[in-house]
Amino acid sequence: MASPPDEFQSCTGVEKMKIALAADHVGFALKEKIREYLENKGLEVEDHGPSNSERVDYPDFAEKVAAQVAAKQADYGVLVCGTGIGMMIAANKVPGIRAVAANDTISARLAREHSNANVLTLGGRMIDEATMHQIVDTWLSTPFAGGRHERRVEKIEALDQRYHAEKTA
Repeated sequence: MASPPDEFQSCTGVEKMKIALAADHVGFALKEKIREYLENKGLEVEDHGPSNSERVDYPDFAEKVAAQVAAKQADYGVLVCGTGIGMMIAANKVPGIRAVAANDTISARLAREHSNANVLTLGGRMIDEATMHQIVDTWLSTPFAGGRHERRVEKIEALDQRYHAEKTA
């Protein structure tokens, strides 16, 4: 397979960007399209399921992807449910995750640029395949701006550490 374009290079130092991917039953069809789209771009995709559109609970799948991203076993995560909101909420419970529901390119760009989002959630009931292509391309190709945003992301990370430490103490 051809190497991915420069804008899709791994942020973990590995040549090929790795994306952790999952959905619930509502997002299954769009997840399959995303997997194919990313693989055709030369990206490595680890599909965490489900393998069909039978009813499942989205928090189980959000956790799998979020845990892999938090452990730096994947560069980014992509999750799909009906709206993207449930997956976003569940993924954000994992320390180190900054998940965003982005069903438009402006939200996708700003989530990466300003918040250094590491998990993208999409709504299978909200967007079509062409819009998904635009959102995914925008999200994956937008770098974190750093600067004044770095301080804010550091504060988010401090919240993760503080509240996670309190729960485990």
